Amino acid sequence: MSFQSILYQQNFDGFVRETSIEPEFFGDLNLDQIINAITVAKAEYNLKPFFYNPLHDIATIQYRQEVMQDLEGDDLIKSIRSFADKMVVLRRYLGLVEKLDFVNFNQGWFLDSAVVYCDAVSNLEQGLREANIRSQGLLDFRRYLSNYSASDRFKLLQSETRALKTGLGTVKYCVIFKNLTVKVRKYEGEADYTVEVEKTFEKFKQGAAKDYRVKLYEESNMNHVEAQILDCVARLYPDIFAQLNQFCNAHSTFVDETIQGFDREIQFYISYLEYIEQLKQSGLKFCYPRVTSQDKDINDEEMFDLALAQKCITEHTPIVTNDFYLTGNERIFVVSGPNQGGKTTFARTFGQLHYLASLGLPVPGRNAKLYLYDNIYTHFEKEENIKNLRGKLQDDVYRIHNILDKATPDSIIIMNEIFTSTTLKDAVFLSKKIMERVIDLDLLCVFVTFIDELASLSEKTVSVVSTVYPDNPAIRTFKVIRKPADGLAYALSIAEKYRLTYKNLKERIGV
Repeated sequence: MSFQSILYQQNFDGFVRETSIEPEFFGDLNLDQIINAITVAKAEYNLKPFFYNPLHDIATIQYRQEVMQDLEGDDLIKSIRSFADKMVVLRRYLGLVEKLDFVNFNQGWFLDSAVVYCDAVSNLEQGLREANIRSQGLLDFRRYLSNYSASDRFKLLQSETRALKTGLGTVKYCVIFKNLTVKVRKYEGEADYTVEVEKTFEKFKQGAAKDYRVKLYEESNMNHVEAQILDCVARLYPDIFAQLNQFCNAHSTFVDETIQGFDREIQFYISYLEYIEQLKQSGLKFCYPRVTSQDKDINDEEMFDLALAQKCITEHTPIVTNDFYLTGNERIFVVSGPNQGGKTTFARTFGQLHYLASLGLPVPGRNAKLYLYDNIYTHFEKEENIKNLRGKLQDDVYRIHNILDKATPDSIIIMNEIFTSTTLKDAVFLSKKIMERVIDLDLLCVFVTFIDELASLSEKTVSVVSTVYPDNPAIRTFKVIRKPADGLAYALSIAEKYRLTYKNLKERIGV
């Protein structure tokens, strides 16, 4: 069976074109920060295009989830990491081959590249053969690699590589320097005086001594004198160097494209596993979500914002998790509550979860079921842009109109505190018009707002509120729970805006 990709199943017929342009909503959901952090250590693989292409096929999502679950086994991922390390060395050697000036030296590095490649392939084949693999993707690749390792093409490369390394290992020569003359001749059994010198001075040795030897910088290239010496050696041993030349010509492109592609694509999984490892060690949960396109009953338990969690770990601050669920006709979360209480984080997390799930990755949470969307649209606060000649309110209306014009029943819309630049009366009127359109579309939506009446607009709306400690309302719990809007959010935001909260008043009167 042929193998195409560890990211896409064999019968995947969707056209996949890599793009370096991140989706429009990445900045609003902090997904740009997350993907940057995931890929920064593996820049040479150019992984971002993989993270910029969500899947719209449940079978392929499950294909990736199964591969990821296999990679959570220590022995398997150890074998693949060892293979990846060797492939890094291989690319470095082949990069040198393209830059080196002297033919014999160049061909020597090319042979070393083949040695590394053969070793990488053989060790990976053994590691995959011994691993307990269940995913279709890795099973197919194991079968491909086994067939490739047993092929005449690879066996010939392997045998000729070994023979050449053995042959070159027999090359011995002497370099004689006299004045400005350099002579090169075959080694004729001259004594190695290094052993004699060390033996003579052994009796003066008194325990371990500090090593004062200076390590000289070794360049990957050679100078013209060294190159001429190597040319002389080649003339002394014409047969073995002729074989080296033939080898380089016969195997000019010895790296298998499928294996090379696997080396890059598998880093998509490994980079994410490495990214979430620290979070797991902190006690946070990750799960493989059930992804559905049949119904919109969704949920997640103990979810959290990935970008915020990484920041909290760095700053040694606690990470608050939340739960959510929608069932039956419920489609829209209307999120209200005091400022800086976790409302925007809840909205961002909702979007992050669905996007990561569409990539086939485990998501934050203990147990999750998520919807397979066709697109995510976001509307977050933006600074007024004088170049578009629109005021803040007009720009908000313009952007929302574009979103609603493109959205389908399979879309997800996330709106964060819109119409803050107008009066409450106008904000209520416009928000209700937007909600009516969202309700008609029957799509999933998170609407962060200070307008409490939106929460009871329809049977499709669900009120969730960011909470505070009852004994001290100034302290946020950052828990967002399902409950009726309490009507305090807007009043509190106005009080904070004009510094009229209890805390502000105490500061003013000096209490």
